[in-house]
Amino acid sequence: MSSSIAFIALRWLDVLDILLVALLLYQLYHLIKGTAAIRIFVGILFILVLWRFTVALQMELVSSILGQFIGIGVIAVIIIFQPEIRTFLIKLGSNSLWQAYFKDRNWRIPLFQEEKVNHQSSIQSVVKSTFTMAEDKVGALVILQRKNELENIINTGQALNAELSSQLLNSIFQKNSPLHDGATICSHQHIRASRCQLPLSTQEDLQEQFGMRHRAAAGLTEQTDALAIVVSEETGAIHTCIEGNLLEQTDEDRLTQWLTMHWRAS
Repeated sequence: MSSSIAFIALRWLDVLDILLVALLLYQLYHLIKGTAAIRIFVGILFILVLWRFTVALQMELVSSILGQFIGIGVIAVIIIFQPEIRTFLIKLGSNSLWQAYFKDRNWRIPLFQEEKVNHQSSIQSVVKSTFTMAEDKVGALVILQRKNELENIINTGQALNAELSSQLLNSIFQKNSPLHDGATICSHQHIRASRCQLPLSTQEDLQEQFGMRHRAAAGLTEQTDALAIVVSEETGAIHTCIEGNLLEQTDEDRLTQWLTMHWRAS
């Protein structure tokens, strides 16, 4: 009596399928790590594994109940993870996700190319103003617009459309100024608006380490490709923020290099 061993046929498309799923799961984990959503994600994953386990053991009653839960789970996931899904889709359609892969290959995607703008003077104005306010311990939150439009944020504040200068930035954030509360939105050449309201980050560790300005900076940069500069009113410490990640800046040269690297046409 002959016996045969059956092997699973593995095509290159199957390998590609596995890699794409792994990439999507990694991106999802990267978006929700450090937030309350990671616990929900682990809970859903546990229920999914338990459901497959009961199906394999032919536990019909339990698997049927869990199967009904999984059936409506897609809608529940969309509702629960709406902010994370929105952030992922924004990154998917913006320059930040693709340029990270193509920048080392000197490739350019015409759809995502930004207009070439000479803004070195704007960078110097922002750096000078930032360290002047830090020295005087004047709290500030400056948002630097890049590819993504911020009209919905600008509409929450006072439109200015003034030429970007260090003197004007300093004046805006003086404690007696009616414009000092909230965030100031800057393009490469203009201060577009002040007193703008930003979405707050859901990262749990930010609530312990930083104040409302830092949470607002992280919240906006998680959802858009904008940059943020925060000056602490208590300590005068300067932090920059990109994609929800805060980084302390200790001197003017370092901040200038950071802005030259990130606040530029790519």
